[in-house]
Amino acid sequence: MTRVHNFNAGPAVLPPQALQQAQQELLDFRGTGMSILEISHRSTTFEAVMAETEADLRQMLGIPASYKVLFLQGGASLQFAMLPMNLMATGKRADYIVNGAWGKAALKEAQKLGPARLAGSSESTGFDRTPSSLELNPQAAYLHFTSNETIHGVQFWGEPTPSQGVPLACDMSSDFLSRPIVVSRYGVIYAGAQKNAGPAGVTVVILHEQLLERIPDGLPVMLDYKAQAAAGSMHNTPPCFAIYMVGLVLKWLKAEGGVEAIARRNQEKAGLVYAAIDNSGGFYRGHAERDCRSWMNVTFRLPTEALEAQFARQAEGQGMLGLKGHRSVGGLRASLYNALPLESAAALVQFMAEFQRVNG
Repeated sequence: MTRVHNFNAGPAVLPPQALQQAQQELLDFRGTGMSILEISHRSTTFEAVMAETEADLRQMLGIPASYKVLFLQGGASLQFAMLPMNLMATGKRADYIVNGAWGKAALKEAQKLGPARLAGSSESTGFDRTPSSLELNPQAAYLHFTSNETIHGVQFWGEPTPSQGVPLACDMSSDFLSRPIVVSRYGVIYAGAQKNAGPAGVTVVILHEQLLERIPDGLPVMLDYKAQAAAGSMHNTPPCFAIYMVGLVLKWLKAEGGVEAIARRNQEKAGLVYAAIDNSGGFYRGHAERDCRSWMNVTFRLPTEALEAQFARQAEGQGMLGLKGHRSVGGLRASLYNALPLESAAALVQFMAEFQRVNG
């Protein structure tokens, strides 16, 4: 079978090596005579899968022992509510930085649950950059930001600095594991797996254990970080297959040289596509300001919407899928997640040059 060039924004491309191993183990997992889809989540076999996946993730990101690692359900969108339910319930306000649609959605959900406030936004310029100034509350329950906005293609290069004593909370769904980070700078990191870490169905939450002391009693157990941490993410049946796939992706990433090596590759892929945009004489127009450009999601426009539709249609005919922009903003978007090979970025650049030659 011929693999396509998969530029989908999520669920997204997975490493063929991980898919092949899952295929080989699908009917008989580690000699159990059962599929990974069939074994009990209370079995020692699956407990080993959970332990291996957490250990590999801790090693990959250098997660300190003082942080809990949770594998939860509901995607990042559930975390938009779960985070304030757990950490804003003290009555304190929470600060939110908004540099795109997902940060805006996170703020909207938090405001349903308590006094969340906008600390900075780039909406006035069409979410083409990270906010240039912030108004921070030194007594905030936490400061939340989205490290990479998939729809507008804007990425934070470096973390915002919260007031002293205010934990930093980050939706890292679309650039998780794409580059090194210093986990100790954060209070909470959460990430839906379906961009870089695995398939849809599991959300990774990395949480400093001191924050568990802030969580109020009486929360619904499935929405309680403290209860989930105490149960080792297994208060109920976890998303077993998705967690298993995250484990396989982590093993692939480790074999590739870890986040340091994948960051160099991601920079190279993004550099190819951005160079094609910048050298097109204005035929292709990037959305994000240069110092805020995402390595993960390259967003751009053509002279007309008709040309954009033609571009996406012809690219798909050549095996390049997922290049239409998000329905809310239009345009074009190339998602260049970890498992997308360099050859796919090169193929896109070649297509862009030919498309401009014919239509420019």
